[in-house]
Amino acid sequence: MEFDIPMGELALLVGVLLAAGMVTGVLAGLLGIGGGSIIVPVLYDTFRVLGVDDAVCLHLAVGTSLAIIVPTSFRSLQAHRAKGAVDMALVRSMALPVVLGVVLGAIVARYSDGAVLKTVWIACAILISLKLYFGAGWQLGDVIPGNPSRFVYGGFVGLASVLMSIGGGAFMTAYMTAYGRSILQAVATSSAFGPLISIPGVIGFAWAGWNADGLPPGSIGYINLIGAVIVAPASVLVAPLGVRIAHGISKRKLELAFATFLALLSARFLVSLAL
Repeated sequence: MEFDIPMGELALLVGVLLAAGMVTGVLAGLLGIGGGSIIVPVLYDTFRVLGVDDAVCLHLAVGTSLAIIVPTSFRSLQAHRAKGAVDMALVRSMALPVVLGVVLGAIVARYSDGAVLKTVWIACAILISLKLYFGAGWQLGDVIPGNPSRFVYGGFVGLASVLMSIGGGAFMTAYMTAYGRSILQAVATSSAFGPLISIPGVIGFAWAGWNADGLPPGSIGYINLIGAVIVAPASVLVAPLGVRIAHGISKRKLELAFATFLALLSARFLVSLAL
């Protein structure tokens, strides 16, 4: 496949990807969500404009977003750990089920079409949006439960997060705050799940798309290295900014704005699914 677009449009696309990378980095540090909910739609539309087969566009967007999340999540985790806000004991207790969920997600991606991934993306985005709108009132207890519920939830986080490419932060933040943890500790601890999801996720999506038809140049399975190289540096550069904001201001207005953004994206994908 060759990209046959004017240089001016190509420059605009690169600019959009760089801007999306910066937003991704800020969100990774600020909300602990990995930023995939921003970058996946941007990459999806970018690949469509470039003429990539629609059958693999969303798979490619999710896989490439996971590759972008790898360095961003490490940078975000490093910044939060420096402030001593990460509950590593909780992270260690849920690491295995999260990784197992990621592996299952890669298998689902290999044997599912774009409609399945869109459905998962829409469902997860709606759940996250509702939590951001109304999450302040969701209180399930004062202590995070142990196994087997912790194991089951960890598996769900890995599965849903890798298919949506969000780094797991949104689900882990909701989980921790529902059991009495502060929003600041929840966001910081959620950042530690980014590498646990993104690294095996990248490997899994590379495997899932191995020898798939319709992939653009520079792709290893469902990972497009060109897109990742453009976006990743921008996201890594600004991730500490999101961490500084998270430790300095109330995020309620931003949460509401982001919830609205996710709701609009869900509606957009739902319409495209119906057509």
